[in-house]
Amino acid sequence: MNDKKMKTEKQKMLDGELYNAYDPQLVEERKHCRLLLQKFNNTGPEDTVLRREILQILFGKNGIDMEIEPPFFCDYGTNISIGDKVYFNANCVILDGGSVEIGDNVLIAPNVQIYTATHPLDWKTREKGLENAKPVSIGSHVWIGGGAIILPGVKIGDRSVIGAGSVVTKDVPPDVLVAGNPCIVLRSLN
Repeated sequence: MNDKKMKTEKQKMLDGELYNAYDPQLVEERKHCRLLLQKFNNTGPEDTVLRREILQILFGKNGIDMEIEPPFFCDYGTNISIGDKVYFNANCVILDGGSVEIGDNVLIAPNVQIYTATHPLDWKTREKGLENAKPVSIGSHVWIGGGAIILPGVKIGDRSVIGAGSVVTKDVPPDVLVAGNPCIVLRSLN
């Protein structure tokens, strides 16, 4: 007899395995996140205390002096860890089925999208509602330009700059400027 417990869909999601996104627990967690984001996105500039309280509930880890301009969107929130002195401009999206770790002193311009969610290439598997997630890691002192898209599984090194409109498909080393679709290293910042 096998005494190993079967993994929940959430455990599979966090482990980067195929999981059912329509699992009732995951649906409920996304609903909870949307309700928090609705409150957050309806706050005014004078509601800084309320914004901080909502973000404390929403995110897995909140740094000090973190600021997010509404509107902001994510799937779960709990899989996002944000360092100190991080700034998100308006209209950013994080699909955080997998973990998203953001270092300290990071600037994120408007309309940046960070995706951990990905789908199987095989249509029969997709048809079953299965997907998976790959973690994204953003180092410290990084600047991500407006409209950039960070794809699943990408690691961005410390002190790098991502040009506006870039699509980041592969890891970015530290201390470089990258841009384009797909983005390429344009030069060293040392």
